Amino acid sequence: MKRKFTTNLILLLTLNLLVKPFWIFGIDRTVQNLVGASEYGIYFALFNFSILFNILLDFGLTNFNNREISRHANLLSRYLSNMVTVKFLMGILYAIVSITFALIVGYSRAQITLLAVLVFNQFLSSFILYLRSNISALQRFRTDSLLSVTDRLLMIALCSFLLWGPFRQHFSVRWFAYAQTIAYLVTALITLLIVISRAQFFKPRLDRAFIVSILRQSYPYAILALLMSFYYRIDSVMLERMLPDGDIQSGIYAQAFRLLDAASMLPFLFSTLLLPLFSKMIKGNEDIKPLLGFAFRVLFVVTFSASLVCVTYRSQIMDLLYVDHSSESSVVLSIQMVSFIFISFVYIFGTLLTANGSLRYLNIVSIFGVILNIALNFILIPRYTIIGAAASSLATQLLMAALQILLSYRIFRLKVNLRDILQFVFFIITAIVVAYVIMIQPLNWAIGFIVILAVLVILSFVMRIVRIKEIVKLLMGLEE
Repeated sequence: MKRKFTTNLILLLTLNLLVKPFWIFGIDRTVQNLVGASEYGIYFALFNFSILFNILLDFGLTNFNNREISRHANLLSRYLSNMVTVKFLMGILYAIVSITFALIVGYSRAQITLLAVLVFNQFLSSFILYLRSNISALQRFRTDSLLSVTDRLLMIALCSFLLWGPFRQHFSVRWFAYAQTIAYLVTALITLLIVISRAQFFKPRLDRAFIVSILRQSYPYAILALLMSFYYRIDSVMLERMLPDGDIQSGIYAQAFRLLDAASMLPFLFSTLLLPLFSKMIKGNEDIKPLLGFAFRVLFVVTFSASLVCVTYRSQIMDLLYVDHSSESSVVLSIQMVSFIFISFVYIFGTLLTANGSLRYLNIVSIFGVILNIALNFILIPRYTIIGAAASSLATQLLMAALQILLSYRIFRLKVNLRDILQFVFFIITAIVVAYVIMIQPLNWAIGFIVILAVLVILSFVMRIVRIKEIVKLLMGLEE
């Protein structure tokens, strides 16, 4: 990549890492503490329900558009005129499907009303992502980076006024949804005006042959996204529907899931770096093993260390963040943070398989994930409630990681190194011992949290699991 792209990629990651964690822990968490587990639990279940059919809003068109406009900028006007019309038609289809299934599963009139707002928000979010794909394709990376956090900044401003202003006592989760709607609308309007200013003309139209051609190329990605959203998001929906106190249980589950969702930003951002590198290396018939091994080692050390400290101090973390149900959600957190390790594996090996174009295999694997997750939830949720849902998610992520690793080893003819396996086992055992020894010391838990992380990072360098030379080489590779 060029130095310009590298600089703006760093800007993108920095802005997102600064703004989005504050949104998650400063605003979203405060909303739940204020409205309570029951009211927020309904919102959380409906929010995840609105994501289940999210792929109907895009169907892979955003990625396709980004690739085509980056190659042929002169097609912006034609694509924009067609795509905007298609996005609105997809929005109507998505809304009909989502509301229909909501009626089938038995949501109440009030819940359907809130879901309708969330469905509209999902449409606006998808529309913004499509518009931004044009901006990034035109190499306007700095503008795209700023737009990537505009909606969140507006939401933070609006919600801060509602949460800590004169209306705090009357705040409801509906206001939370409405604030997001306003922020999305403003961001969508700003982004649309920027894109139109770059186009030679803009006249909404619908070219059927053009759209059919695009959908044929993008449908494997759409299917994969749909399947992944089901086995990652359906737990809270099933909790809320299957249990008598499902709204409360979903709210408790959301407390722990919020930390998992925030932590998953790291492997996700890591994968955005790996995808172009893997794609370039595979196209050039280069050996991907060194990069794959390095990425796996670095991400394993980071995710395992983060998971270990969160499990070690799970009760203290949840007591700090929440006013109610912290003891129940701390148990869920410990299970979900183990899932986080396998999720990071999926981001690495799933990205490798995506770069290789192995969508058919990924879709087959994801079908097994959906079946396993739903089946386990039906079995475990009635008996073990939120712990059963967390266990179902853990089993699913473990299966996904294992199958994708096996696929990668077979397709790329990777070899198992016994020495590396023993090195990882020794690191895991040593890390657990270190965490236990530090935990039983008379230290403030926050200090213990930091000390454990620092010791594990040092240990990873001492054991040469992570090498400084490889980090420097990777960063230099971004400028090639």
